[in-house]
Amino acid sequence: MTTADENHASAELLLGGWYTTEQLAEIIGVDPSTLRRWRTSNPVQGPPFVRMSGAVTRYSVLDVERWLANRRIDPREADT
Repeated sequence: MTTADENHASAELLLGGWYTTEQLAEIIGVDPSTLRRWRTSNPVQGPPFVRMSGAVTRYSVLDVERWLANRRIDPREADT
């Protein structure tokens, strides 16, 4: 990745919005403890996250959208 690409990616993260664990849990329909468990599992599961401090974790809206898009299964293309 070039410096320009890295700068663009950083700008997207900063301007794209952020979810708290509780907000994201409500949006995707899971309990907040599920997101916490995914973050601490080995290997780590769930959407990418940023640990701002020991007690503050945020999820980039753009990362969540990408994570969900990658998990999407089109029934017409799914293996049976």
